[in-house]
Amino acid sequence: MVVVTPRETNELLANPGMGWETFHRTRLQDKNLPDWIPSTVHYARWGWGVLEPVPGKIDTVFLDKVLAETHAAGQKLAFRVMCCSTSPGRPYHPAWLEEVGGKVVRCRYRGGRLLSIPDMDDPTVLERHLDFIRRLGQRYDGHPDLDHIDLGSVGWWGEWHMSGAEDRRLPTLENRMRIVDAYLNAFRKTPLLMLIGAGKCLTYATQHGTGWRGDCIGDMGGFSKKWCHMRQGYPGWVQDAGIGEVWRRAPVAWESCWDMRKWVSERWPLRYIFNYALALHASYLNNKSAPLPKAADVRPELERFLRRLGYRLVLRRFEHPTAVVAGGIVPVSMTWQNTGSAPCYKPYRVALRFTGPGGFEKIFATRTAVNEWMPGTVELFTEEFFTAPPDLPNGPPVRVKVDFPVSADAPPGDYTLAVAVVGVDTERPVVRLGIAGRSADGWYPLSRLKVLGPGDR
Repeated sequence: MVVVTPRETNELLANPGMGWETFHRTRLQDKNLPDWIPSTVHYARWGWGVLEPVPGKIDTVFLDKVLAETHAAGQKLAFRVMCCSTSPGRPYHPAWLEEVGGKVVRCRYRGGRLLSIPDMDDPTVLERHLDFIRRLGQRYDGHPDLDHIDLGSVGWWGEWHMSGAEDRRLPTLENRMRIVDAYLNAFRKTPLLMLIGAGKCLTYATQHGTGWRGDCIGDMGGFSKKWCHMRQGYPGWVQDAGIGEVWRRAPVAWESCWDMRKWVSERWPLRYIFNYALALHASYLNNKSAPLPKAADVRPELERFLRRLGYRLVLRRFEHPTAVVAGGIVPVSMTWQNTGSAPCYKPYRVALRFTGPGGFEKIFATRTAVNEWMPGTVELFTEEFFTAPPDLPNGPPVRVKVDFPVSADAPPGDYTLAVAVVGVDTERPVVRLGIAGRSADGWYPLSRLKVLGPGDR
């Protein structure tokens, strides 16, 4: 038998559907993105008025341009639509909304100047917005350059709350549910992420397949010494909404509260924050494309975090016989492990490639899908957890056995067996593995196999 134990690598991996998000600029445009941080997701938020500047007409020129720039940077786009702005004179709703009979009201945010926000309970405003969501999905659902979309629209910044608002509340639960349903119906192919503070709507959305997003990871007392997102906010929201196991089938995204410079200036421990985010099985982190803090421990702690963020697939063992007769079967045994913090949410497949004399090549995409390979888990929100969130353990080993058919026309000689994780409907490698030896074409050559001719039986 040939037995290979690949060498695990500490490389930071640029893989689809996970990792560091750039914010309102692509990887190529982000001057604050260090060259050692890979990014496959470009995240943005726009007001309803930006995306629909004219009634009934989405600005596809604008959105298509962003998608094209994102594609050119080797990323996919994620975005949210917002309706209620806290910036005086810069509303998120369309300028034409009142002209078509929509109700726009005035309120203050935390005692500041008067703001104009749309009344989402007004029938005209609501129907116009529901129609906008429907048309947005008709045009962009399943777009190959979209990674995911936030289920936004409601509340300040589309975060599903109106904290600090004077005399203004969220729309009725009935109308909020109509907005959730509009997104669910419009985006059946592109993944949706619901905002963490949405209460019953969060439960409903995640029960219908969405993941969730928290926009203030790292807050350990910056807003109030008696309340913070990390100790009171997220534990309560997760438990009350019953979303503790959603990560098993849909992604979790985090955004830094302020940005990491605030964490360092407040002397909040990076290890605590990062372990907390991993323990809740994050797939993404957005630091708003802000400069990183200059403290000495930032890069090593961030590298350690990014090696675990999302899925990380490691091949531990690869085993097969030394030889096979042309037309025969090679039994291949593999042991894999997900050492990341989340599953891969796409059913990408394990594939083997068989190359040998005269340029002979055969690719065998197995039925083994990697989306069922789970990470490790820890118990959440215990006294010990709040004292120091523990390191997330690796996921359980996954043993895979496949029978690799060797074509009868394979000429006798020595062959190379390589492994890769390929797309759902292609034979092209799409995932970088946590092992050394990747070739330029994305395959990992592992071993040699001798093919015997009929006279060698």
